[in-house]
Amino acid sequence: MADLKLLVPELNEPETMNAETARFEELLLQASKELQQAQTSRPESTQIQPQPGFCIKTNSSEGKVFINICHSPSIPPPADLTEDELLQMLEEDQAGFRIPMSLGEPHAELDAKGQGCTAYDVAVNSDFYRRMQNSDFLRELVITIAREGLEDKYSLPLNPEWRILKNRPFLGSISQQNIRSQQRPRIQELGNLYMPDSPRPEKGPEKPHVNLWLEAPDLLLAEIDLPKLEGALGLSLEIGENRLVMGGPQQLYHLDAYIPLRISCDESKAAFHQKRKQLMVAMPLLSVPS
Repeated sequence: MADLKLLVPELNEPETMNAETARFEELLLQASKELQQAQTSRPESTQIQPQPGFCIKTNSSEGKVFINICHSPSIPPPADLTEDELLQMLEEDQAGFRIPMSLGEPHAELDAKGQGCTAYDVAVNSDFYRRMQNSDFLRELVITIAREGLEDKYSLPLNPEWRILKNRPFLGSISQQNIRSQQRPRIQELGNLYMPDSPRPEKGPEKPHVNLWLEAPDLLLAEIDLPKLEGALGLSLEIGENRLVMGGPQQLYHLDAYIPLRISCDESKAAFHQKRKQLMVAMPLLSVPS
């Protein structure tokens, strides 16, 4: 089993870095880039024309920003949860709820005063959009997730204060977007899965919730939710041909999971996503599953 010893303590002080920590930092940066490329690639994509919904106004250090919240039936809906169920998940700091959305490229526009600004188009599922129109809670949740998604994708901090434009469903023009033709199949949820020879712990470290995704025929991605962590300090990860073992700092988390695919452990990489509080692991496969 290969020990990936991913994340090293305090890489912020250049004078304290030796050759080994520099190598780990380079590995982490490379892993982050490859994970982002893997997740944003669209090997089987199709073009959609999002329909206008409503427009919100905010700003960044670069000036005014408008976000066109749009919708399309081609985008998959989120899990069908009641507002009470969703609120309970959020209060318990669970990261298992996702709202699929397509984040468009920035486009330069003119505002009502003829001044330059930037607009983004964010599309969600049409049925979910209609449900959202009757719920202030869902509408604010979508706006928050859309803002965070744009901040993360374009590294552009946005003002958390915003307002919905009246009588203006969108600003500028809404462009076509490329989306995946088929949803990436969820292979297995591993939250309760342990190796056969590992007893199920009654007390001790928490077993994190894990999703496995087949991102491409030869690439498996794992998203490990670690809501109690602020960073990667103290995390350890080992990947074998069909096994993933993760340990958390101060024994907060422990995962020992069997993966029903043959993994290239030497080529596997991982990075901690601070905003999502997830450990994201990219695992190339030795053979394509049938």
